[in-house]
Amino acid sequence: QLQLVESGGGLVQPGGSLRLSCAASGSSVDYYVIGWFRQAPGKGREGVSCISSSGDSTMYRDSVKGRFTISRDNAKNTVYLQMNSLKPEDTAVYYCAAGAGGLAHELYDYWGQGTQVTVSS
Repeated sequence: QLQLVESGGGLVQPGGSLRLSCAASGSSVDYYVIGWFRQAPGKGREGVSCISSSGDSTMYRDSVKGRFTISRDNAKNTVYLQMNSLKPEDTAVYYCAAGAGGLAHELYDYWGQGTQVTVSS
């Protein structure tokens, strides 16, 4: 059974950066698309970015393009989300998930517990 654990969240000022990590255990992530999702208070879960199993294809929601970068290291069974130029509207609980791909959460089968990202001065 694949298990995912996110880390790297925290409090950062607007314009700052954070790098989230998604560490997998129990199974290899080599065969899965890995996605990052977020959920702000009172809002639905939205897809932020995803990366193909090989790492050669990525997808981003429009609001994070040019600011966020997703990458993966299959040797370390880990996927990263580098977040730069953070804005208050990026504040949310961030989740990583493994599944079939795309930015729709219904397509993902395995989920981490989430890590809080708060962007505030």
